[in-house]
Amino acid sequence: MIMQKSKPSPAALALCIVLTSASGPGIARASAPQLQDAAGNYGITGASRVHFSVAQVGGGGIVGDFGKFSGNFRIDGNNISRSSVEFTLYPESVETGESRVEDFLKSSAVFDSATYRTVTFRSTSITQTGPDSAAVEGTLTARGKTRKERFSVKLTDWNSRSISFMIRGSIFRSPYGMDVGTPIYSNVVEFDMNIKGQKH
Repeated sequence: MIMQKSKPSPAALALCIVLTSASGPGIARASAPQLQDAAGNYGITGASRVHFSVAQVGGGGIVGDFGKFSGNFRIDGNNISRSSVEFTLYPESVETGESRVEDFLKSSAVFDSATYRTVTFRSTSITQTGPDSAAVEGTLTARGKTRKERFSVKLTDWNSRSISFMIRGSIFRSPYGMDVGTPIYSNVVEFDMNIKGQKH
């Protein structure tokens, strides 16, 4: 399922990445549920937010969101490491509040969204790092280049039908051929995502 976020609210890279949290002693909402209680297949909802920032020398920089994305994750009820995540975002949906900046990011200098319509993340390993946190590693593909990337995931909310995570990661632009503007603009893109999943 592809989620198209409505404007103007940017409340909607990876990836993917969600899944992790569930394990450890089950307490109440926003505390880690028992793994078996959280087990299942989830679709990422349009209430999620995929936010990014690129710092600039002297302050400022580029901040924005991706308004269109799709994905799902599976929480294994017996072993968190057997869980999985798949996530896709669509560069043409980038939102910064400035059309000039958005056009530049979509251009061949950065995402080249006319040629490469998606950025994808697929998990290869998930490791629990705390009662409500985990590390998700996987392959990120952008502009035809694939690299292993790592994201940290923290549980923020859950109930019997849905679960939410805060996901953070730092991605170097240059390996994907998107290092235009360095060193004035940082080579690192910081992702700060709020991912919400609805159980199928």
